[in-house]
Amino acid sequence: MTPRNFTPVLLASALLGLTMSTARFAQSIPSYGAPITVEQAKRAAEAAVAEMRKLNLDMTIAIVDSGSNLVYLERSNQAGIGTIDAAIGKAKAANDIKTPTKVIGDMILKHGQSNLLGVPGSFPVEGGFPIIVENKVIGAIGSSGGMPVDDGTVANAGAKGL
Repeated sequence: MTPRNFTPVLLASALLGLTMSTARFAQSIPSYGAPITVEQAKRAAEAAVAEMRKLNLDMTIAIVDSGSNLVYLERSNQAGIGTIDAAIGKAKAANDIKTPTKVIGDMILKHGQSNLLGVPGSFPVEGGFPIIVENKVIGAIGSSGGMPVDDGTVANAGAKGL
């Protein structure tokens, strides 16, 4: 296992290990698939933008491939500059850990897992979702610019947009 893959596996183990047996846990983590294409990323972004507009928000939406490389970024004219790095960070964390970023935050806040704050690349703020196609993580989407629940709603719409 390479160092790049080691951290996400440890974090995923910590996140899910509390509630399921090792055998069930190993079966529930999707593997990585071929990287998301630009066309797929644009479709996911379109779904996220539609939800963003429905909520009347200005946001940044970032999509990374299964290697956590930025593939697509869209920023509303009035979205804050700080939303760019936040959206990318959420997308990378969701891809690397193969779980929504809200789960990381919940484990810290609701289950006392403050050790997760020390995991490089973890982003314990709602708004990042892995994009899973045929039980394979092909990338992830992150959104930033609204309240956490809005960021999550927009990113989730994008993740389901494929």
